[in-house]
Amino acid sequence: MTQKFRAVIVEDEELARGVLRELLAAHAEVEIVGECANGFEAVKHVPELKPDILFLDIQMPKLDGFEVLELLSNKEEMAVIFVTAYNEHALRAFEVHAVDYLLKPFADARFAEALERAKQRVGKKQAAPAAELAAASRPQGQYAERIAVKDGVRVHIIPVAKLEFAEAEDDYVSLASDGKKYLKQGTISNLEASLDPKDFLRIHRSYLVRLECVAKLEPLSKDSHVATLHSGARLPVSKSGYAKLKAVLEPEK
Repeated sequence: MTQKFRAVIVEDEELARGVLRELLAAHAEVEIVGECANGFEAVKHVPELKPDILFLDIQMPKLDGFEVLELLSNKEEMAVIFVTAYNEHALRAFEVHAVDYLLKPFADARFAEALERAKQRVGKKQAAPAAELAAASRPQGQYAERIAVKDGVRVHIIPVAKLEFAEAEDDYVSLASDGKKYLKQGTISNLEASLDPKDFLRIHRSYLVRLECVAKLEPLSKDSHVATLHSGARLPVSKSGYAKLKAVLEPEK
């Protein structure tokens, strides 16, 4: 009995979705169980559709393909084929364990080759950690400009320019922005590595702060300090964090 495969197409261009539908029509063993026109739809529906194979565009408005994959709870269960018109993403696609990378326009034979690879990968769990996916979503050597956070079926996009501070909470990081807090899976060390050190400073093993948000630095006890932010938030400052923060706030003249 021929094995059946479930496929989902995530692509913002209707014409491109049509091309993939037409190519898949020649492969009776593959059933298209859903299509998504943008990243938000993908994050919401892909976990429900449970595809074996995911055709994922990279350049999409609001959320790009790497961000979508980072936020999907069932990414380890899928064989991912990135589909894009931009070849500069190729290396990063393979770094996050994509099965293949189809550069538009592609020939039928090239598509069939990618599909065969995906079918061979199905069932063999191999997904990059969220930190690697987050890193892949930005050009090499550049710092993050936004952070995508999944909250149930909703996705919040937090501009880094509006991130006030971050706090480590077990396997998550709490992000404070515009008076609200958002919980994102990951470590504060990985978040720190993604942010420009000119703007953010690790003041404690559990806290990372935007420097321009710090209003004052005060002693809390004999050996500890607290940073008070313009918003009124008060964050603990470690001994090493105090030395670094003091050097920034009170540079030697």
